[in-house]
Amino acid sequence: MEYLIIIPLYILASFIVGIVGSKRQIGYLKAFLISFFLTPLFGILIVLASKELPFNEQSKQERYLLLLKGFVVFSILLIPVLIIVFLKTMTTNSYDIPIYYETGVDNPLMECDFVENEQHRIPPFDFTNQYNEKLGSEDMKGKVTVVDFFFTSCPSICPVMSTEMERVNDVFRDVDDVQIYSISIDPEYDTPEVLMEYATLHQATKDKWHFLTGDKDVTYDLARCGFILPAMDGGDVPDDFVHSDKFVLVDEEGRIRGYYSGTNREEVDRLILEIKILLYGKE
Repeated sequence: MEYLIIIPLYILASFIVGIVGSKRQIGYLKAFLISFFLTPLFGILIVLASKELPFNEQSKQERYLLLLKGFVVFSILLIPVLIIVFLKTMTTNSYDIPIYYETGVDNPLMECDFVENEQHRIPPFDFTNQYNEKLGSEDMKGKVTVVDFFFTSCPSICPVMSTEMERVNDVFRDVDDVQIYSISIDPEYDTPEVLMEYATLHQATKDKWHFLTGDKDVTYDLARCGFILPAMDGGDVPDDFVHSDKFVLVDEEGRIRGYYSGTNREEVDRLILEIKILLYGKE
């Protein structure tokens, strides 16, 4: 059965085309398609050329039979190609991360100076981190930033939130394009020294996870009008402070892309996934 020569030819050509494809950077799928389409054809031609038959009716029948066998082999080899092409072109996997407040923010009480019918972005601010370094909105440009509001003497949800934020810190420890801002809503107590102790407690990576403190009025205005989160000063009573448990995902353009409960492990898992999509989804 001479047509079986196609099989070793197919294997050899697949190997050669795969190498050429990788060298030429034409892509594995294209190299695969070239291999499947051309190899059987070359095999058929070689088999036909190797047949030394006299030109009579019997030889014509044998040639037709040989062509039929070659066509069958070609069709069998073509099946996986069609499957791959179908899966590649007819099916898509998409995961869209929303862009919040594209047409502005509802402001029924007129508490904030929002721009109507325009994309809301994080407004300018400048705070101080645990290393007594100035840090703010300018340092968010070109990076994906996860933001939460907390205070170190918080007796309720803050320890849980910070423990969950440790996971975000660990996953993106070596990724320069991701950073974390934990902003204190009790700046009078949370000095850089206090924040440093808290950062050490939660194993915060230097230059990755920043604990920020600043002017109280600016902080509460930023929470409510910048990140669109509730915040209320509790004075000297820790239980009276009001703040959200949300982690806020902000993209490199200063747009809010998601809110996630910092006390819910599954929500933080989703945050980690969506950070990766923002980083690598368009590559």
